[in-house]
This record gives sequence, C-alpha cells and structure tokens, in this order.
Amino acid sequence: MSKEFVKKPIKVRAYKTDKVLYIETLEGTMKADIGDWIVTGIEGERYPVKPDIFFKTYEAVED
Repeated sequence: MSKEFVKKPIKVRAYKTDKVLYIETLEGTMKADIGDWIVTGIEGERYPVKPDIFFKTYEAVED
C-alpha cells in the first residue's frame, strides 16, 4: 500500500537561462530551452526545469 509524502525543504541554487543549453545530468544529456531554470541540487548535480514546474516546486528564499 502506498503512502503520501512531502518533499523536505532543501535549498538549491538556480538561474534562468537566456540561451539553449545541453546539460549533463544524472539521467544523461538534457536540453534546456531559453527561459528554463537550471537547478543545482544538494550533491552538485544540475538539471533543467521548465518554468511552470519550477514555480510549482520552488519558492525564493529571503536572506
């Protein structure tokens, strides 16, 4: 039987790309389009995230 889980609040670094990029990820090479967010995870891994998914998943951290 499955259960529901919530992601732990983990800080990541991200920036919005202004050019097409090909990024080596844990799953292989992924294409990031203009406007996608490039996220660097807790292990230093990088991956592209589409803007709509990014804003459903992440919130800005105030210093």
